[in-house]
Amino acid sequence: MLLSCQIPTTVPFPEMAALARLADELGYDTVTCSHIAARDSFTALSGLAMVTERVHLATAVAPIYHRSPASMAQTAATVDDLSGGRFRLGLGVGHRVTMGGWHGQEIGRPVPEMREYVELVRALLTGSPAPQGKRWNSTFRFTAFEPRPDIPVLLAGLSPAMLRLAGEIADGVVLWACPSDYVRDVIVPEVAKGRAAVGKTLDGFAIMPAIPVAVGPDHAAALAGIRAELHRYFGLPFYRSMFAAAGYAEDLRAYDDAAGDQARQEQTISEGLIDALCAIGDDAQVRAGIARFRAAGATNPILTGIRGADFAASLRAATPSPAP
Repeated sequence: MLLSCQIPTTVPFPEMAALARLADELGYDTVTCSHIAARDSFTALSGLAMVTERVHLATAVAPIYHRSPASMAQTAATVDDLSGGRFRLGLGVGHRVTMGGWHGQEIGRPVPEMREYVELVRALLTGSPAPQGKRWNSTFRFTAFEPRPDIPVLLAGLSPAMLRLAGEIADGVVLWACPSDYVRDVIVPEVAKGRAAVGKTLDGFAIMPAIPVAVGPDHAAALAGIRAELHRYFGLPFYRSMFAAAGYAEDLRAYDDAAGDQARQEQTISEGLIDALCAIGDDAQVRAGIARFRAAGATNPILTGIRGADFAASLRAATPSPAP
């Protein structure tokens, strides 16, 4: 069974490298990096390619509005080449507040724009005629360099429409902050609809939910760490819609009622939601949390760290035969 992990881009690079090497040694399938306000995910993964041998490398995920399709294709092809063909391109929409504030870009119609973007990136990688789009167009062609044409593309998805698109045009879906029941009840059925629309089954399609993990006896510290992490997502529209659909509207109401008091807002994030999202406790509890996501339909869970917890210990705990 496949298992992946996300290396934080906020820690010193030697620590990132040590975690990536550990994941490689433990047999993890993919090391991912998110694209947040820290180290650039593509550059970080290029560095990690130099200190690993087997593990795949993926962005989880890079927003499409911060690079043109030509720049994205060129960057992906370069990281793939540096890693010896181990790269996977994870793409997402991002959020209006960050795409506008950070990059001066407007998110228009996310699903059609994602479709156009992926079609154009794939065309540039394969050397096929570039499709004409309403938002994305390019005359770029690789010169004196031939990229791997079938670099896998993974899409971030929360809404049913984006999940169906992922099933239709991508090789997998990457999920963050999705409770296991939402994976079972929404993610898998909607992705399956997208696959069926193009005559495909779920066979070979990667369903990769992030699972925050923390091994050890300090349950209170783990709760505080994950609440601090989730706090920002409770204020983002795409995630709010997903949490409401997943059955946590009461958490959102309590969060809104505590507006202006971050400490109080964090406490409104219920243990029920945290239990549905995370794998926290001793080795057996961590593995049971991962198994819950597999039972919901996850094919390749991505383990992420929780602030204050020993992520290396969590990576070891999650494997069937932990390294010494």
